Amino acid sequence: MKTSTNMGYTKRTQKDYSLSFKLQVVEEIEPGQLDRLSAHLKYGIQARSTITSWLHKYGTFDWENLSVVTMAKTPEQKIIELEAKVKLLEKQKARAEYLAERADKKVIIFDMLVNMAEKEYDIQIRKNYRPELLKTSKKNKRKQ
Repeated sequence: MKTSTNMGYTKRTQKDYSLSFKLQVVEEIEPGQLDRLSAHLKYGIQARSTITSWLHKYGTFDWENLSVVTMAKTPEQKIIELEAKVKLLEKQKARAEYLAERADKKVIIFDMLVNMAEKEYDIQIRKNYRPELLKTSKKNKRKQ
């Protein structure tokens, strides 16, 4: 590589890099192994724009036909997307219903266990507050 050293600074030119080196960098960037900044830092390439120009020259991506405009979807595509959304929502609904039913069953089983424990040990597990006690206990909790 041609380099010129002026007071500790190494300046490189575009001509420094061999074609095989450029292709190696492009081959690492295109599949996503490296991004441009990582390649710039890893190989000590002077500017990221240099890597961009290599991607334009030697890469397989079609830079000329790159367009920002999004294509309008056909009615068939819209229908397919909406059907997929409906299926997803139906699955989510079914899962939510299953979990709600399961929670209800757990509550029933827990209630039965508490009833059995109360009968078996002849103790009162549930607290039955009178309405006026509920109001005072709520006020006490707020003060704390």
